[in-house]
Amino acid sequence: MTKVGFDPQKYIEEQSKYILERVNDYDKLYLEFGGKLIGDKHAKRVLPGFDEDAKIKLLQKLKDKTEILMCVYAGDIERNKVRGDYGITYDKDILRQIDELREFGLEVNSVVITRYSGQPSTKLFINKLERRDIKVFKHAAIEDYPSNIDKIVSEEGFGKNAYIPTTKPIVVVTAPGPGSGKLATCLNQLYHESHQGREAGYSKFETFPVWNVPLKHPLNIAYEAATVDLKDVNMIDSFHYDSYQEVAVNYNRDVETFPVIKRMIEKITGKESVYHSPTDMGVNRVGFGITDDAAIQEASKQEIIRRCFATECDFKKGLLDEDTLNRIKLIMEEVELKKEDRKSVQPARDYAMRLKETTGNNDMPAVIALELNDGRIITGKTTALMDTCAAAILNAIKTFANISDEILLLSPVILETIQEMKKNELHHKLTALSASEVLIALAISAVTNPTAQLAYDKLSELNGVQAHSTVMLNDNDEQTLRKLGLDITCDPVYPSDNLYYI
Repeated sequence: MTKVGFDPQKYIEEQSKYILERVNDYDKLYLEFGGKLIGDKHAKRVLPGFDEDAKIKLLQKLKDKTEILMCVYAGDIERNKVRGDYGITYDKDILRQIDELREFGLEVNSVVITRYSGQPSTKLFINKLERRDIKVFKHAAIEDYPSNIDKIVSEEGFGKNAYIPTTKPIVVVTAPGPGSGKLATCLNQLYHESHQGREAGYSKFETFPVWNVPLKHPLNIAYEAATVDLKDVNMIDSFHYDSYQEVAVNYNRDVETFPVIKRMIEKITGKESVYHSPTDMGVNRVGFGITDDAAIQEASKQEIIRRCFATECDFKKGLLDEDTLNRIKLIMEEVELKKEDRKSVQPARDYAMRLKETTGNNDMPAVIALELNDGRIITGKTTALMDTCAAAILNAIKTFANISDEILLLSPVILETIQEMKKNELHHKLTALSASEVLIALAISAVTNPTAQLAYDKLSELNGVQAHSTVMLNDNDEQTLRKLGLDITCDPVYPSDNLYYI
């Protein structure tokens, strides 16, 4: 059982109080939100006890004072950039986030398309938004941004891009991922607010790295592992130390760009900046919610291992370069971790090797091992009837419900009928039932079968279970496991030689 090491209520209280203190200094505060606004799984994993929706709940407390701008880089729409956690493209994620923000009662002002130059797929996305009555603003790239401050802070720079009218004292600027143009949008707004005689300020809400936790703390190193593809490196904020003789941790991009951003804000406002360091610009109080440092360290080490597996799989798929792969290996060595330190890894590999020896097949058998919250290990393997994810899920919920392994939850006749439909009517090449298909069959069986109902009622206990697969999973199975709350890692091995049907 994972030990709780974080107090989410204290964090929300500290964070909301700190934001309101910043707001009091200005007519309007533009608050750049880094990381995920909703469903911050990384924070939940490295800070056991953290509410993955803490940020949105914080904004919900401030909803009368808050509205939201959503940024997306036109180039990310053009190349169909995908969010790894949800498996959807950035344009679809914008739609998803707008729906979820509305459910929380938060006002979405508009969507800002950054570095727009008439890209065709982006035009279609703009049409889709506008025909659903969502306001869209288009900002062009500014030549020599961010180095040529005189040009940027002029009618030839920010002056060319539209001002976005806002009405609330807090304007949250968020995006599906990094590089979406959040900072430029904030500064663009500051430029226009200043020209209209209003005093506006800028702050950054970035959860990681945690400025008041040591540089080499596993929590901060886990952030480096999470952003390994961006080549972010944590470092001591030298500006902060020079100004306050206080050690604070930040990351390379913020430290490197701070002097430029500071001068830009000063040129926009005509006043000396109140910020002496990039840490000053932040409103990050997450470090004050930590209640058990040992629990945080252990959870962070497990996250580093998880990120190592994810990076190796992405490299195998051709999504990352070799430099990124080598970087994650160095991070593992720095923290003295082995992949086998993840408890579900070795049981999955051992079971797969036993199957391989039995069958004499050269391919690595598809096996998943689940580490339940009480420490027990449950395994599942691919069969002619169902794939490894489906088998592992059924084995786990039977264990939770104390149902004997010999008792069948689902009638083989029903499962075989579904297989026949997949093969003959839907013309699927692979007929083994997936996790989502077996879960639907279980839900239907639970209506008339009390034993199936007993197992169905245990699905919620899969939340927080750690899992490892000896082969890479397809997107459908991976998303099903994530929706159930399992944390899955995979060895960088394809399940077959097929290039499309995996």
